[in-house]
Amino acid sequence: MSQLRIAVLNATQRDDNTTRNFRRELDASLSEFDVTDGSLPDGYEFDGAVVTGSRTSVYWDEPWIETTKQWVAEATDRGVPFLGVCWGHQLLADVLGGTVEDMGVYEVGYSQIERTAVDSSRLLEGIAEEFTAFTSHSDAVTELPPGSTPLAENEYSNHGFRKDRVFGVQFHPEYDRKTARELVHRKELTDERRDSILAAITAENYRAACEAKLVFDNFLEFVREDGVTARATNADAETATKSTEGASTESRASVGGSD
Repeated sequence: MSQLRIAVLNATQRDDNTTRNFRRELDASLSEFDVTDGSLPDGYEFDGAVVTGSRTSVYWDEPWIETTKQWVAEATDRGVPFLGVCWGHQLLADVLGGTVEDMGVYEVGYSQIERTAVDSSRLLEGIAEEFTAFTSHSDAVTELPPGSTPLAENEYSNHGFRKDRVFGVQFHPEYDRKTARELVHRKELTDERRDSILAAITAENYRAACEAKLVFDNFLEFVREDGVTARATNADAETATKSTEGASTESRASVGGSD
């Protein structure tokens, strides 16, 4: 079976950890685009797309954010499946008509998150009803896109949603311990809070959070099945068209023979 072709829209301002983490977690043929430099795919010939986190806010007035939103909007209209992580989760919600706002607080570190719905796409399949994941955000999706389904949440915010072929998770299933420690060190935190969060970045907590990595395998499985369904639908439509054309030809031949 050929590998899935996945576009990775990297919004992290050249964070090497992001490239390493997503390449490790996504078992697919990846094409990475640094959207902060205005790099976007020329077309939409991908099996799916992933939008990463960012140090920005989706509501900032930045030209690259607007062009990224435009490409994503067109891609979703064309039926390209998407997975958004953290900032990507917020961007997808914004593009689809949801609301993203400053929470007024900062959630960072390993958090407990609860599933809120049975997702028919299996995005959270294999993940416990309450699970551990690393988080880092001060913005949140405060109003989900119309017609979407909430998938996960905690006391801070929504942590997951689905609308059709689009999925978002606020938490960071891709983070390893190196990424988590480096992020905490560069954040503006009190010494006490920084030390407390760093102390919790343990091998035990990381192992617990690895359960959330199933999001990536589940998304790719959805993309694979969605592609099979789409090809079957197209094949049925092509067969129906040929049958109609054949019937029309036979009808014309019958009329001509009776003259």
